[in-house]
Amino acid sequence: IASGYDLSAALECLTLRPSSSAPRSVVPAPSPFPVPTLDDVSDANRAAFEGLRGALGFVPNLYATFAHSRTALGTYLALQGARSSITDRAREVVNLVMSQANDFAYCLAAHSALGRRLGFTDAGLLEIRGGRAAFDEKLDALARFVRATVAARGHPDPEAVDAFLAAGWTREPLVDTVMAIGDKTISNYLHGTTRVPVDFPAAPALA
Repeated sequence: IASGYDLSAALECLTLRPSSSAPRSVVPAPSPFPVPTLDDVSDANRAAFEGLRGALGFVPNLYATFAHSRTALGTYLALQGARSSITDRAREVVNLVMSQANDFAYCLAAHSALGRRLGFTDAGLLEIRGGRAAFDEKLDALARFVRATVAARGHPDPEAVDAFLAAGWTREPLVDTVMAIGDKTISNYLHGTTRVPVDFPAAPALA
Protein backbone atom coordinates (compact mmCIF):
# COMPACT_ATOMS: atom_id res chain seq x y z
CA ILE A 1 0.00 0.00 0.00
CA ALA A 2 1.38 3.37 -0.94
CA SER A 3 1.53 6.07 1.69
CA GLY A 4 -0.84 9.02 1.58
CA TYR A 5 -0.46 11.38 -1.34
CA ASP A 6 2.55 13.64 -0.80
CA LEU A 7 0.56 16.85 -0.48
CA SER A 8 3.52 18.85 0.82
CA ALA A 9 5.48 17.89 -2.29
CA ALA A 10 2.52 18.72 -4.48
CA LEU A 11 2.27 22.14 -2.94
CA GLU A 12 6.01 22.75 -2.76
CA CYS A 13 6.19 22.57 -6.53
CA LEU A 14 3.96 25.63 -6.77
CA THR A 15 6.72 27.85 -5.36
CA LEU A 16 8.75 27.65 -8.57
CA ARG A 17 7.74 30.88 -10.33
CA PRO A 18 4.26 32.18 -9.48
CA SER A 19 2.49 33.41 -12.57
CA SER A 20 -0.99 34.48 -13.62
CA SER A 21 -0.70 33.18 -17.18
CA ALA A 22 -2.95 30.39 -18.52
CA PRO A 23 -2.73 27.96 -21.45
CA ARG A 24 -3.69 29.52 -24.77
CA SER A 25 -6.78 27.30 -25.03
CA VAL A 26 -8.28 28.95 -21.94
CA VAL A 27 -9.93 32.35 -22.25
CA PRO A 28 -9.44 34.22 -18.95
CA ALA A 29 -12.62 35.60 -17.43
CA PRO A 30 -13.22 37.78 -14.39
CA SER A 31 -13.64 35.77 -11.21
CA PRO A 32 -16.85 36.35 -9.25
CA PHE A 33 -15.09 34.92 -6.20
CA PRO A 34 -12.54 36.82 -4.12
CA VAL A 35 -9.68 34.70 -2.83
CA PRO A 36 -10.03 34.49 0.97
CA THR A 37 -7.19 35.76 3.12
CA LEU A 38 -6.20 34.64 6.60
CA ASP A 39 -8.42 37.33 8.13
CA ASP A 40 -11.48 36.13 6.20
CA VAL A 41 -11.64 32.49 7.25
CA SER A 42 -12.77 30.32 10.16
CA ASP A 43 -10.42 29.23 12.92
CA ALA A 44 -10.12 25.74 11.41
CA ASN A 45 -9.32 27.16 7.98
CA ARG A 46 -6.90 29.63 9.55
CA ALA A 47 -4.94 26.71 10.98
CA ALA A 48 -4.86 25.06 7.55
CA PHE A 49 -3.69 28.33 5.97
CA GLU A 50 -0.91 28.61 8.52
CA GLY A 51 0.17 25.06 7.75
CA LEU A 52 0.24 25.73 4.02
CA ARG A 53 2.05 29.02 4.49
CA GLY A 54 4.60 27.39 6.78
CA ALA A 55 5.37 24.76 4.15
CA LEU A 56 5.26 27.03 1.11
CA GLY A 57 5.48 30.65 2.08
CA PHE A 58 2.02 31.28 0.60
CA VAL A 59 -1.44 29.73 0.25
CA PRO A 60 -2.25 28.77 -3.36
CA ASN A 61 -5.39 30.48 -4.60
CA LEU A 62 -7.36 27.32 -5.30
CA TYR A 63 -6.73 25.93 -1.81
CA ALA A 64 -7.70 29.28 -0.33
CA THR A 65 -10.94 29.20 -2.30
CA PHE A 66 -12.02 26.04 -0.48
CA ALA A 67 -12.08 28.19 2.66
CA HIS A 68 -15.25 29.98 1.58
CA SER A 69 -16.68 26.89 3.33
CA ARG A 70 -15.86 26.33 7.00
CA THR A 71 -15.28 22.60 6.38
CA ALA A 72 -14.37 22.01 2.71
CA LEU A 73 -10.65 22.79 2.92
CA GLY A 74 -10.03 20.38 5.79
CA THR A 75 -12.14 17.71 4.12
CA TYR A 76 -10.30 18.09 0.83
CA LEU A 77 -6.85 18.05 2.44
CA ALA A 78 -7.84 14.88 4.31
CA LEU A 79 -8.94 13.26 1.05
CA GLN A 80 -5.68 14.19 -0.64
CA GLY A 81 -3.63 12.91 2.28
CA ALA A 82 -5.46 9.58 2.62
CA ARG A 83 -3.57 6.33 2.07
CA SER A 84 -3.85 4.73 -1.37
CA SER A 85 -2.59 1.69 -3.24
CA ILE A 86 -1.49 3.80 -6.22
CA THR A 87 1.83 5.63 -6.18
CA ASP A 88 2.29 9.38 -6.43
CA ARG A 89 3.45 8.97 -10.06
CA ALA A 90 0.32 7.01 -10.91
CA ARG A 91 -1.82 9.59 -9.17
CA GLU A 92 -0.23 12.34 -11.23
CA VAL A 93 -1.22 10.43 -14.36
CA VAL A 94 -4.82 10.56 -13.13
CA ASN A 95 -4.53 14.25 -12.28
CA LEU A 96 -3.04 15.21 -15.64
CA VAL A 97 -5.45 13.18 -17.76
CA MET A 98 -8.41 14.52 -15.78
CA SER A 99 -7.31 18.14 -15.90
CA GLN A 100 -6.62 18.00 -19.63
CA ALA A 101 -9.90 16.27 -20.41
CA ASN A 102 -11.76 18.90 -18.39
CA ASP A 103 -9.56 21.76 -19.71
CA PHE A 104 -8.72 23.27 -16.32
CA ALA A 105 -5.68 25.54 -16.43
CA TYR A 106 -5.05 25.70 -12.71
CA CYS A 107 -4.73 21.95 -12.18
CA LEU A 108 -2.77 21.44 -15.39
CA ALA A 109 -0.21 23.96 -14.19
CA ALA A 110 0.05 22.47 -10.70
CA HIS A 111 0.32 18.88 -11.81
CA SER A 112 2.72 19.55 -14.66
CA ALA A 113 5.05 21.09 -12.08
CA LEU A 114 4.62 18.16 -9.70
CA GLY A 115 4.99 15.65 -12.52
CA ARG A 116 8.42 17.09 -13.35
CA ARG A 117 9.38 16.80 -9.69
CA LEU A 118 8.38 13.13 -9.79
CA GLY A 119 10.60 12.45 -12.79
CA PHE A 120 8.33 12.80 -15.82
CA THR A 121 9.91 14.51 -18.82
CA ASP A 122 8.21 17.42 -20.56
CA ALA A 123 7.44 15.12 -23.50
CA GLY A 124 6.07 12.51 -21.13
CA LEU A 125 3.81 15.05 -19.45
CA LEU A 126 2.34 16.09 -22.78
CA GLU A 127 1.78 12.45 -23.73
CA ILE A 128 0.04 11.74 -20.43
CA ARG A 129 -2.23 14.74 -20.87
CA GLY A 130 -3.28 13.22 -24.20
CA GLY A 131 -4.33 10.01 -22.45
CA ARG A 132 -1.26 7.87 -23.23
CA ALA A 133 2.02 6.89 -21.56
CA ALA A 134 3.78 4.64 -24.08
CA PHE A 135 7.00 4.79 -22.05
CA ASP A 136 5.42 2.64 -19.29
CA GLU A 137 2.91 -0.17 -19.99
CA LYS A 138 1.05 0.07 -16.68
CA LEU A 139 0.87 3.86 -16.69
CA ASP A 140 -0.32 3.74 -20.29
CA ALA A 141 -3.18 1.43 -19.28
CA LEU A 142 -3.96 3.77 -16.38
CA ALA A 143 -4.01 6.85 -18.61
CA ARG A 144 -6.22 5.11 -21.15
CA PHE A 145 -8.62 3.93 -18.44
CA VAL A 146 -8.93 7.41 -16.90
CA ARG A 147 -9.48 9.03 -20.27
CA ALA A 148 -12.12 6.42 -21.19
CA THR A 149 -13.86 6.92 -17.85
CA VAL A 150 -13.97 10.69 -18.18
CA ALA A 151 -15.08 10.57 -21.82
CA ALA A 152 -17.91 8.20 -20.88
CA ARG A 153 -18.93 10.34 -17.89
CA GLY A 154 -18.16 7.58 -15.42
CA HIS A 155 -19.40 4.69 -17.59
CA PRO A 156 -16.27 3.19 -19.22
CA ASP A 157 -16.74 0.24 -21.54
CA PRO A 158 -15.98 -3.15 -19.97
CA GLU A 159 -13.09 -3.41 -22.43
CA ALA A 160 -11.42 -0.40 -20.78
CA VAL A 161 -11.66 -2.07 -17.38
CA ASP A 162 -10.38 -5.36 -18.78
CA ALA A 163 -7.40 -3.63 -20.41
CA PHE A 164 -6.55 -1.92 -17.12
CA LEU A 165 -6.54 -5.23 -15.27
CA ALA A 166 -4.68 -7.02 -18.07
CA ALA A 167 -1.81 -4.54 -17.75
CA GLY A 168 -1.03 -5.81 -14.26
CA TRP A 169 -3.28 -3.66 -12.09
CA THR A 170 -5.67 -5.29 -9.62
CA ARG A 171 -9.11 -4.38 -8.31
CA GLU A 172 -7.66 -2.42 -5.38
CA PRO A 173 -5.88 0.21 -7.51
CA LEU A 174 -8.93 0.26 -9.79
CA VAL A 175 -11.01 1.46 -6.83
CA ASP A 176 -8.27 3.87 -5.71
CA THR A 177 -8.03 5.25 -9.25
CA VAL A 178 -11.74 6.06 -9.14
CA MET A 179 -11.13 7.77 -5.78
CA ALA A 180 -8.36 9.86 -7.38
CA ILE A 181 -10.70 10.75 -10.26
CA GLY A 182 -13.19 11.99 -7.67
CA ASP A 183 -10.50 14.04 -5.92
CA LYS A 184 -9.46 15.76 -9.13
CA THR A 185 -13.06 16.31 -10.21
CA ILE A 186 -13.60 18.36 -7.03
CA SER A 187 -10.68 20.71 -7.65
CA ASN A 188 -11.35 20.94 -11.40
CA TYR A 189 -14.95 21.89 -10.79
CA LEU A 190 -14.14 24.34 -8.03
CA HIS A 191 -11.78 26.22 -10.31
CA GLY A 192 -14.25 26.07 -13.17
CA THR A 193 -16.90 27.56 -10.91
CA THR A 194 -14.81 30.26 -9.24
CA ARG A 195 -12.19 31.05 -11.93
CA VAL A 196 -9.68 32.27 -9.38
CA PRO A 197 -6.36 33.41 -10.89
CA VAL A 198 -3.73 30.80 -11.72
CA ASP A 199 -0.85 31.74 -9.44
CA PHE A 200 2.00 29.60 -10.77
CA PRO A 201 3.54 28.82 -14.19
CA ALA A 202 1.04 27.75 -16.83
CA ALA A 203 1.33 24.37 -18.50
CA PRO A 204 2.14 24.54 -22.23
CA ALA A 205 -0.75 24.05 -24.63
CA LEU A 206 -1.00 20.71 -26.42
CA ALA A 207 -0.13 20.85 -30.10
